[in-house]
Amino acid sequence: MKQHYLVIDIEQCFDCNNCFIACKDEYVGNAWPPYTDAQPRHGHRWMNIERTERGAYPRIDVAYRPTPCMHCEDAPCEKTHPEAVIRREDGIVLIDPHKAQDKHLTKSCPYGAIYWNDESGTAQKCTMCAHLIDSGDAPSGPRCVHSCPTEAIKHYCLEPAEMEQKIKDEKLEILLPELNTKPHVFYKNYHLFNKAFVAGGFLKGGECVKGADARLTGNGIDERQATDCFGDFKFDNLCPGDYTLYSDDKAVRKVTVPEVGATDTIAFNNNSQNLGNIEL
Repeated sequence: MKQHYLVIDIEQCFDCNNCFIACKDEYVGNAWPPYTDAQPRHGHRWMNIERTERGAYPRIDVAYRPTPCMHCEDAPCEKTHPEAVIRREDGIVLIDPHKAQDKHLTKSCPYGAIYWNDESGTAQKCTMCAHLIDSGDAPSGPRCVHSCPTEAIKHYCLEPAEMEQKIKDEKLEILLPELNTKPHVFYKNYHLFNKAFVAGGFLKGGECVKGADARLTGNGIDERQATDCFGDFKFDNLCPGDYTLYSDDKAVRKVTVPEVGATDTIAFNNNSQNLGNIEL
């Protein structure tokens, strides 16, 4: 049976918050029985946008990760509260608003995607706009998808085998894979959020060197690029480990990308390396 999935491209998100606002517009003051009660105006972030900063001035970048309910196939919330959590045959996970009066339900989600509504006394979360999907009023998918100006969030209804092929072709990743919850939310270009880069610039006689050869090896990689008009290079998608930077096959710097602990949370103390300007 076809399943519903979300694919979120980290590279295309620039924190406009349209998805967050659209979610509020759809649910604040609007109950959609039997799917969910109305969302309170404050406190809930059914589409929560996390942020990470990498590098050191002036070679830095910032990435944003829209984070809804993962709609897991093996959902921890369903395991702990089977009477209140429903996983539909199409993959959408819903919380029954009439059976979710246990506040501990919010603690069952390892992604922090379930919230408590003090007004209605129920646990709530993203429904993937199931009420719109079921009514046929959502040709592009949930409101967050329809409202994204850069198409960073996309909705797919596919057979599992088709989705597996998409995961392989587009190198999609999931949050906290060690939990083995089998989420239906996938991320593209996730290295911008959870991996490191090594960047710097080449100088000769104090001047930027455009088109200089830069090569980084170590920890299973061997990558090469030419410096840009500012003499800069940047090697991305790196795991912690030891590397060697070369120019014209001559070693110019040893580099260590350190461990930083959990990489699926906000990481302001990141492990990306700005090597500064290097005189050749």
